[in-house]
Amino acid sequence: MLQTIFSAIAVYISTSIDYLFILLIIFSQSQTKKGLRQIYLGQYLGTGILVAVSLFAAYVLNFIPQDWIIGLLGLIPIYLGIRVAMVGEEEAEEEEVVEKLKSGGSSRLFWTVSLITIASGGDNLGIYIPYFASISFSEIIIALVVFAISIAVLCYISYRLAQISFVADTLEKYERIIVPVVFIGLGFFILIENGTIQALLNLI
Repeated sequence: MLQTIFSAIAVYISTSIDYLFILLIIFSQSQTKKGLRQIYLGQYLGTGILVAVSLFAAYVLNFIPQDWIIGLLGLIPIYLGIRVAMVGEEEAEEEEVVEKLKSGGSSRLFWTVSLITIASGGDNLGIYIPYFASISFSEIIIALVVFAISIAVLCYISYRLAQISFVADTLEKYERIIVPVVFIGLGFFILIENGTIQALLNLI
């Protein structure tokens, strides 16, 4: 159980560092009580949709008879980790967030946060799908609880850090180190958990 909790925390954190930067910007633009509530709810909806899509895809993959074949999905987070390390990630998202927030009031904040979360979730699907496909149903339930708690923690931390500029600068500086390490580590975990590496070695 502890392994599932820690792996779920690692998965969520590694896929949500971008959201931290985006949320820092959003919280700096909206400090009202109503605005804060809509930001929280928007983050939950956006992440919930990404998780639902990932769970469906993982369910379909469970019909594949050989576990080691599913383990090949571990190559996706390894690829994403290498890509982030070599190329970095898009930097235009922050400007888009600011423009969208300026274009509407608090009534649009909920949908803005939700849509930004989904639009920024391409890499999340690449991590969530192989992760959910590699764990059991009971472990998925635990992971979902961890995700639900982590979303609230992420929003709270982002809110608290919104006025501290050097924190955001430090996180951005080390993002290209943290994200690749976690992504690549997760990829190898999935390969090992499903016996993929051993199966490939046996084919040689």
